[in-house]
Amino acid sequence: MISRIRRLVGWEGALILAATLAAYFPALGAGFVWDDDAYVTKPALRGLHGLWRIWFELGSTEQYYPLLHGAFWVEHRLWGDWAPAYHLVNVLLHAAAAFLFMLVLRRLLPQGAGSRVPLFAALLFALHPVCVESVAWISEQKNTQSTVFYLLAALFYLKWESGGRGSRRLYGAATLLFVAALLSKTVSATLPAALLVVAWWRRGRISWREDVRPLVPWIVLGGAAGVFSGWVERTYIGASGSAFALDLAGRFVLAGRVTLFYLGKLLWPLDLSFTYPRWQVDATVAWQWLFSLAVIALTLALALLHRRTRAPLAAWLFFVGSLVPTIGFFNIYAYVFSYVADHWQYLASLGVFALAAGAWDAEIRKGKLVISKDSTRGGEGVRTRRISRDHLPITTFTFTKIAPIFVCVVLGALTWRQCRLYHSKETLYLGTLRANPRAWMSDNNLGNLYSAQGRYAEAISHYDSALRVREDLAEAHYNLGLALMRTGRIEESVPQFRRAIRLEDHDRRGNDPAQAAPFDNLGLALNLLGRPEEAIPCFLESLRIAPDAPDVEYNLGNAYAAAERWTDALGRYRRALQLRPDYAAVHTNMGAVLAQTGHVPEGVAELREAIRIDPGYASAHDILGQILGGEGFDREGRAELEEAARLKAAAGQTGR
Repeated sequence: MISRIRRLVGWEGALILAATLAAYFPALGAGFVWDDDAYVTKPALRGLHGLWRIWFELGSTEQYYPLLHGAFWVEHRLWGDWAPAYHLVNVLLHAAAAFLFMLVLRRLLPQGAGSRVPLFAALLFALHPVCVESVAWISEQKNTQSTVFYLLAALFYLKWESGGRGSRRLYGAATLLFVAALLSKTVSATLPAALLVVAWWRRGRISWREDVRPLVPWIVLGGAAGVFSGWVERTYIGASGSAFALDLAGRFVLAGRVTLFYLGKLLWPLDLSFTYPRWQVDATVAWQWLFSLAVIALTLALALLHRRTRAPLAAWLFFVGSLVPTIGFFNIYAYVFSYVADHWQYLASLGVFALAAGAWDAEIRKGKLVISKDSTRGGEGVRTRRISRDHLPITTFTFTKIAPIFVCVVLGALTWRQCRLYHSKETLYLGTLRANPRAWMSDNNLGNLYSAQGRYAEAISHYDSALRVREDLAEAHYNLGLALMRTGRIEESVPQFRRAIRLEDHDRRGNDPAQAAPFDNLGLALNLLGRPEEAIPCFLESLRIAPDAPDVEYNLGNAYAAAERWTDALGRYRRALQLRPDYAAVHTNMGAVLAQTGHVPEGVAELREAIRIDPGYASAHDILGQILGGEGFDREGRAELEEAARLKAAAGQTGR
């Protein structure tokens, strides 16, 4: 078995694996970042029924990629929430994709072309830092996994094609692998078009019978998957509204700029960022059309060159075609942050890497154009001559031969450095802000991270920074309001909650339960400021949006009690207890109100129930002690008060 695997993988496969593991070694000890914890299987989906929901219930996962989330489900069964294992899987998938890329190129290249081009292209893909976002970010297993299936499908299809097209088993296997790629990420729908480009590159023509007809089922499957994915993106993820309001001309302007941006990052992979600045796209501004005109000019230039060699145009068509789903013609939710992201060109980059490796090999094979100065009587002139590699100066030839090693070492070092950005949420957000100070998403998320750690001053600073860039960001206003309220700056929190509510209402799509929280916290702030009559409508609106919320019922009961509307307060407390019978705080406050309104025995019973549920609840002991003392039960009341004092002292606080 070991020898068979060794023959299948070969030394090239071992080299690709070793190089990939070395370059991505810093990622193996990293944790979860940004939305990783939303992709790693949620508690509600971890059982067998959860696996059924992953496949058949829209909205149960972040995106409808059931094979991806099914893989995450299996991984979670194996190692739970241990992040390094997920990182290792992603790195191994990336190495596998690079190896399969090499095998595909070997099958495509003419016999006798050697193994240099496929291996060099595979190493470029394995080590290029633009791929780090797809590999070091656990959520992007959808990229690595789908690309493995994509390349396997291509490999089986090419094998079927070269074998006389008689094997239904090969074609069926290729089709199943293509479906698996689609169920991992929809960008795989571009594979049929890529195979047609390959057919044109190899023969200089495309035949309906030989090339197009076998791919018609794949084209239908890919088109259906693309339409469905676009609908899910709009309906379940929120890719609609003013942030996506680009007309057709604006989308063409954007497409040109995005395409050249990605090409530039492949050729010069510096200043990479998790979130790039979001451009202002305006088709009425003449200079913005220069990007699209440059793309058209480059395409025409390569088309004119195709009689001499079809490879550059084929690689360009593969690159642009694979980018089509993400260059602006279709709405993607992440456009609210930026129109570009490194992980969106993970698949498309294969075309550029193949061309780069082929160009290097062609230079080695045909010799090099040497330019030298030649002195004449009339002055200096320039003479050019082409010489074979056998006559190249030894230093020039050696440098050309070792150039790939140098390039791979440099790319691997850049990848190693880029991986460190993904060590944790904090390193990711801070690194993103260094590269892009206007990355409001990173400021807002960093504020949330610091708030969860009780570092409210730092959190407030980052929320302020986010709002300086996006003043209309409802989430940042809400988060800032929470941080201000938790630091005792309650008066300042009120306008932040009001602003968040106005902004959310402007774009409200139905009754989103998440939109109830700003009303609830605005009510809390107003009640704390002694304005219960203003707080009550806020709680009522929160309950209208999300009716079955025991915490909000409790807060509303407190507001009614503060306004001395005792009957309404008791009604809300009872509703809260229907939703959560073991809610000690509700039993406590309900007991206090009952005693206040003359129903002392009932009040004492509620307070004793609160203590039974939570014996360490100091407030319940305190209120019960006061009531019992007032009713003449001095000894029992004194014991309750002493217990309350002991609990407060143990907790290091003045009240609970």
